[in-house]
Amino acid sequence: MTLNERLLLSGDEAVALAAFDCNVALGAGYPGTPSTEILEYFAHLGGHAEWSPNEKVAFEVALGAAFGSARALTTMKHVGLNVAADPLFTAAYSGVNGALIVVSADDPGMASSQNEQDNRRYAEAAGLPMLEPSDSQEAYDFFALAVEISEKWRIPVLFRMTTRVCHSKTIVRRREERMPAPTPAFDHDRRARVMVPANARPAHQRLRKKLAEMAAWNDDHGPNKVVASGPELGIITSGISFMHTREAAPQASFLKIGMTYPLPMEMIRRFAASVERCMVIEEGDPVLATAIRAAGIAVESKAEMYRFGELDVTRVRRILRRDESPEAAPLPGKPPQLCPGCPHRRVFEVLRDQDCIVAGDIGCYTLGVLPPFEAMDTCVCMGASIGVGLGLRHVLPEEQARRVVSVIGDSTFVHSGLTGLAEMVYNPPSTGHVVMILDNSTTAMTGLQEHPGTGRTLLGETAPKMSFEQVAQAMGVQQVHVLHGGSTVEDLEDLLAQARRSNDLTLIIARNPCLLSAKRDARRGKEEKA
Repeated sequence: MTLNERLLLSGDEAVALAAFDCNVALGAGYPGTPSTEILEYFAHLGGHAEWSPNEKVAFEVALGAAFGSARALTTMKHVGLNVAADPLFTAAYSGVNGALIVVSADDPGMASSQNEQDNRRYAEAAGLPMLEPSDSQEAYDFFALAVEISEKWRIPVLFRMTTRVCHSKTIVRRREERMPAPTPAFDHDRRARVMVPANARPAHQRLRKKLAEMAAWNDDHGPNKVVASGPELGIITSGISFMHTREAAPQASFLKIGMTYPLPMEMIRRFAASVERCMVIEEGDPVLATAIRAAGIAVESKAEMYRFGELDVTRVRRILRRDESPEAAPLPGKPPQLCPGCPHRRVFEVLRDQDCIVAGDIGCYTLGVLPPFEAMDTCVCMGASIGVGLGLRHVLPEEQARRVVSVIGDSTFVHSGLTGLAEMVYNPPSTGHVVMILDNSTTAMTGLQEHPGTGRTLLGETAPKMSFEQVAQAMGVQQVHVLHGGSTVEDLEDLLAQARRSNDLTLIIARNPCLLSAKRDARRGKEEKA
């Protein structure tokens, strides 16, 4: 790969290449579809990339690097930004010394997610600039622009991708030379970095001043473009919606917005005045339409029925026709299921046969809700299985309470199960509780990534390995049991039944590696020996 060449890249790969060419010193994240491939490709290119225990930690690691005047990247899917929201909001006040780019990969239509929240709302709520590319070339170009914006205004920049942009491949022309790297260094600036109220109040005022400056800059110099055609129809759009809309209405005039917060409102006002009918086409919530109308600019927006799921050319044509008739039902696809050879299938069989009330969690094991198991009763977010299970244990009649079991995967346990375990020890139900970690030694659902419990880094290199059993014992869990591959179904049945009868706090670790992961690790081991 050379500079100034043409490449066929996905949006994720384009962001990774841009990060490399912008001399980003550190990338930290947590795997989550559709963002996962960014850090994997960044590491492949030679960048310093890390999988963190969760998105909050990843953001904080990247923020620390940016405090040290280096360029940093943190990546996550849309729900991951919820986990990172606490430091995100305060980092808007503290600012940064080096560039900090925060990739939020949204999932309209919920291809692999529990909701389809629109993270454009985070930009306004936190007071952070946001860029939205519509293809791989823009993903590459906008990333470099995000770095420039971050360094100019000393502020983190939100970089919003969506599933289609992340995973679709288009041609990318690489820049002619890599961006010179800044020299990392730390300067004491306690008024900016220590957010006690006396420092935070003026920091908030500085933030609002920055946003006003960025809004004016976006009007005059932002990554927005007008595609002029006839005056009959003007369409304001952004991101992947621009691609769909150009194909659906080639005769229209377009205002494509690349920096969607703060908006180039005067540019929008001029465009709306230049056309007879002005329509906002956007995927997800009516974020742009609401903001534009609030500024007193008359625009049409889509009907409520188009708020759900991804847009495509057909749906955009219906929106433009104001067609609110029922849409054709999508063709049925093959339902997801636990892999036929998954060694943890038997756990769900036992949970089903013992008529357990199962508080479940995010990951492969969410599929335990489906036939033939139907052995999961709740699934909310990463790590919620333990807290939800404890809540049920506290309030249900004893006969039902003893049927409650919390089930969580190994990567999810590291992500946000540790605090649930602390809650269990600190506020134990009178009937005790049972937590099961289904440890397959990988982050399987997103593509077999490593985590602190696998003993390997993002690149597969040996790293210290977290011992779940030692952690649980140190926290005060009374009964800790490990079932390995040699354990029988009868062993599991007896242990689970005994734990449910007991008033003790019990952690059962069912440790069986994912077969796909084991195959990869065996191949890796042979390569290391060679």
